[in-house]
Amino acid sequence: MSVLPFLRIYAPLNAVLAATGLVAVAALTTPDMSGRSRLALAAVLAVIWGVYLLELAEKLLNRRAGDLRDRTPAIAIDVLAVLVPLAAFLLVGTPDRSLYCAVWLLKPLRDSTFFPLLGRILTNEARNLIGVATVFGIVLFGVALAAYVIERDVQPQKFGSIPQAMWWAVVTLSTTGYGDAIPESFAGRVLAGAVMMSGIGIFALWAGILATGFYQEVRREDFVRNWQLVAAVPLFQKLGPATLVEIVRALRPRIVPAGAVICRKGETGDQMFFVVEGRVSVATPNPVELGPGAFFGEMALITGEPRSATVSATTVVSLLSLHSADFQMLCSSSPEIAEIIRKTALERRGAAPKG
Repeated sequence: MSVLPFLRIYAPLNAVLAATGLVAVAALTTPDMSGRSRLALAAVLAVIWGVYLLELAEKLLNRRAGDLRDRTPAIAIDVLAVLVPLAAFLLVGTPDRSLYCAVWLLKPLRDSTFFPLLGRILTNEARNLIGVATVFGIVLFGVALAAYVIERDVQPQKFGSIPQAMWWAVVTLSTTGYGDAIPESFAGRVLAGAVMMSGIGIFALWAGILATGFYQEVRREDFVRNWQLVAAVPLFQKLGPATLVEIVRALRPRIVPAGAVICRKGETGDQMFFVVEGRVSVATPNPVELGPGAFFGEMALITGEPRSATVSATTVVSLLSLHSADFQMLCSSSPEIAEIIRKTALERRGAAPKG
């Protein structure tokens, strides 16, 4: 039996505990805090550490060896969250030992889906990002060298060496411009203007590469998810990969809450639906329930007739919808699937109406 099942069920609890602990760490750095307040905050840190210790013990005792290998990064974060504060308490004899609890910054990352996504994007776009970084480094050194040559006699205390000039080059290329070093000569000011414009372009390249990478990765994940949904529909299971690709592009996923009406009797039929997960109820003289793999609304889509029945979600339903415009395009590009839908619809026409 799990020691702390609520920690596994409610993943956001880890983030709440980490945030609470980090707030306590920050508060403990306040110099004029009373001893009682410091003791209370230390107790909060101790409680959070104890919860993390029990969580780690629960994972190590209830996970199989294969599961631990598969989740090595997450387990490593859990181990660090326990061992680093413990080592600081045992080995560090100053009030700063509470700062080691800052390792809990890693806890919200362990279950995040964003950082694996970011890692894939950086891996995919590494070549382009490194190329832009190389350009940035070349421009940075060239600008620092030019500023040194132009301004070294005017402001030797700020531009007396290339390393000193590099600080000005960095803040100017990043367009932050702290103002602690400003060229005084005309040539230096012209150089500064050119550097600012170059910095805008370089950072725009970085932003564009990352934005494109995010878009492509999210689109790839959506395609894979929609492919899995389409492949789960029995109507499509005998189709080839090329035809499935066309269907994935045409179908649109939709989640409907329990009790919601999907389509009403008498409405214009502009789309048909495929049930992927959950169940729907068709309000006919003899009500019918449809489950995963079923579809409805095909007659209204093919003939253009109004809906013949109201369909509502019995449970939370995952649907794939095919709109009339997409159906016409699918008929043109993939006659095979269009013929299957037509044939199945005609076979069902004599049965109870289903929208």
